[in-house]
Amino acid sequence: MSQVEDNKPALPAAESPFKGKTGFARLLNALGYSFDGLRAAIRHEDAFRQLLLLALVLIPLAFVVHATALARALLVASSLATLIIELLNSAIEAAVDHTSLARHPLAKRAKDMGSAAQLLGLINLALVWGLVLFG
Repeated sequence: MSQVEDNKPALPAAESPFKGKTGFARLLNALGYSFDGLRAAIRHEDAFRQLLLLALVLIPLAFVVHATALARALLVASSLATLIIELLNSAIEAAVDHTSLARHPLAKRAKDMGSAAQLLGLINLALVWGLVLFG
């Protein structure tokens, strides 16, 4: 029986030893971790590098095409969304691979769902650009 079923109070979750910084120090640490994540994605993830190159073409192009400010915002946001989705997908894959390199149905499901998220992001990118340019 679990602690809840025994009517015993659950023990508080242990805090991460990496927590504790607050204020400006926390902000600087978070910024550093974010840049570490971007560097890792660029160094280790082919798909992220490909999407980054695509974004480096599409985002400036969004300011060249004849479109409203809202349409430009959608073009840029859809381009950035694919990068965000790929970062999350790569994080899922790294966490699953860290846990075990063995084939497991749940590991496959997690990786496939991350891939599906990226597919939807790319479909969204194509649809937004298509609608703005030709709609």
